[in-house]
Amino acid sequence: MFERSNSPQFPLWLRRAPAPGARGFAILAGIEALVRGILVTVMPLAMYRAFPDSSLVSEIYFSIGILSLAAGMMVPTLTRLIPRRWMFTLGALLFVAGNLLAIRGGYFVAAGLLCNTIATVTVFICLNAYILDYIAKFELVKSETLRMFYSALAWTVGPVAGVWLMDLWRPAPFLVSLCGAVVLLIVFWVMRLGNGKLITKARGPALNPLAYLGRFFAQPRLIAGWLFAVMKSCGWWVYVVYIPIYAVESGLSDKVAGAMLSLSNALLFATPLMLRLIQRRTLRGGVRLGFMVAGTAFVVATLVSPWPWAALGFLLLGSVFLILLDVSAGLPFLLAVKPSERTEMSAVYSSFRDVSGIVTPGVAWLVLLAAPLSGVFAAAGALLLGGWVMAGRLHPQLGVAAATRVLQRRNAAKLPPPPHGH
Repeated sequence: MFERSNSPQFPLWLRRAPAPGARGFAILAGIEALVRGILVTVMPLAMYRAFPDSSLVSEIYFSIGILSLAAGMMVPTLTRLIPRRWMFTLGALLFVAGNLLAIRGGYFVAAGLLCNTIATVTVFICLNAYILDYIAKFELVKSETLRMFYSALAWTVGPVAGVWLMDLWRPAPFLVSLCGAVVLLIVFWVMRLGNGKLITKARGPALNPLAYLGRFFAQPRLIAGWLFAVMKSCGWWVYVVYIPIYAVESGLSDKVAGAMLSLSNALLFATPLMLRLIQRRTLRGGVRLGFMVAGTAFVVATLVSPWPWAALGFLLLGSVFLILLDVSAGLPFLLAVKPSERTEMSAVYSSFRDVSGIVTPGVAWLVLLAAPLSGVFAAAGALLLGGWVMAGRLHPQLGVAAATRVLQRRNAAKLPPPPHGH
């Protein structure tokens, strides 16, 4: 009566992997945070030991930033030729190569930094494209907060643990990062994300890597969101790269910078509370608050720089609000991206790392020609305060779900009219 099928019956999860959610991407972000977090203080110190001149270190970071920017802008074109899953794999393998070069030591540390920087931007582009494929727009705020929360432990323990391991045995932190990159690759393939969702079938040859910049510059919301990310990233560049050098030049232990970064990153555990703050104040209010306090703290740190502990205290305060910007400052861009431009605009967005990696050491190099290292903190503070001014032009209801906006309009319509003469 019934015809028996001879085809093997595989479990449903083998035939089709479940769609990944915010938690799955948060796990990937947490592992990637381990890969980078263990080196975040180690790498500037390793560079300073290999090239004991803060101006020369700035020049090397500047050159690496230019190369990384060019590599990042090529990723969308390469993903049309190479499946996205293999691009992600290439990024993870670059982490492995970069750590092997850093273990070699000496001038190879600069080559290792270049590999790790290109790996970071490649993984970042691919991961953001996957997130935009699988996470609804109204869930992006929650997804970003969850990613920060899952990354908190690595960013908290990593900086101080990296310096401690480096003192025990110089290659140790690079070996930990290398193992983390291997775990990242394994988890990625276990999740079976594939190549993402196909929005439209390609109707022509692959675009030139600069062809989609015209569409980016035609959308003011994308430009503003990208600039927020650049400004926030410049603040972190100064905090991560120049505080260790400032501590050493001020006669403090190199462990001070690692402890400071670990302490500030411990506040990543508070990102759910920061999310509530943003929801109460609106996204625009959260972005403005972050830029205003962070910028002011960096400027004050310059004024009190003759007293290193006071300066480090204000810089630590500024980092608290840089974390608030980590939660909020990238959302204006992500909320404005069109579905058909996910990969291309993810590449544009990811360029904020490379642009900040060019701008920060470039400006620092110029500042150091005429001012002490503390002048770099003032320059960063001025840029962050510029972000506060620019964020005032964001729409007050940006990031509010459509259903909530409709409900707010209905409630406003029910309010009685004001008394005559008022």
